[in-house]
Amino acid sequence: MMFMTEILPHTWQVDPITAKNIQLTLARDIVIRDILDTPKTVAGADVSLSPDRKTLIGGFVVFSWHDLKPLTQAVCHQEAMFPYIPGLLSFREIPVLLEAWNRLEIKPDLIFCDGQGIAHPRGFGLASHLGLLLKHPTIGCAKKRLVGHHQEVESTRGSWKPLLLDEKLIGCVLRTRDNIKPVFVSPGHLVGFDQAREFVLAACAKFRLPEPIRAAHRLVNEKRLY
Repeated sequence: MMFMTEILPHTWQVDPITAKNIQLTLARDIVIRDILDTPKTVAGADVSLSPDRKTLIGGFVVFSWHDLKPLTQAVCHQEAMFPYIPGLLSFREIPVLLEAWNRLEIKPDLIFCDGQGIAHPRGFGLASHLGLLLKHPTIGCAKKRLVGHHQEVESTRGSWKPLLLDEKLIGCVLRTRDNIKPVFVSPGHLVGFDQAREFVLAACAKFRLPEPIRAAHRLVNEKRLY
């Protein structure tokens, strides 16, 4: 399978070494700065694996930003073409997400991804890869740290600490609820560090994860058997 864009010609069925080299090359084109106005619509993106462990289910759920109400959704089933390898998740999951994206009736202003942005060994996690392909603002919001180190985060909602790799800022560790484990937030593409943190916190009205990501997670898991 080939997905071609003006600046991103590469195949998805590659060996791990080639995939890492692609990440290193494309990471140079990532833009990290606060250039996004307050969005009108946002989406969550997630991927699940079918019980037969051969099919991926990718989906988006689009919300209005001012009241976090769902507007539309899209889902797609596709055979997995790349193995599960930490750090190379985008090569496994983005093809099915692209198909789901094409089915969306409303394209959101901002995408929350259940994964990493630049908080990644090569600065090019799933959120960055997807954002660059779609030329769209993306934010990575992960439940676990992939790389980097940080200080202990205070227990109150909104508290955060920088996430550093080789003393370079790659994201933040953000407490979205009092006394609940923090999340790991990093810009994907076309979003700055401050905006990434602020948008994630605003989207976590009642739970640890942003509501658009939670909705996308429910969607793809509901469709695992269909």
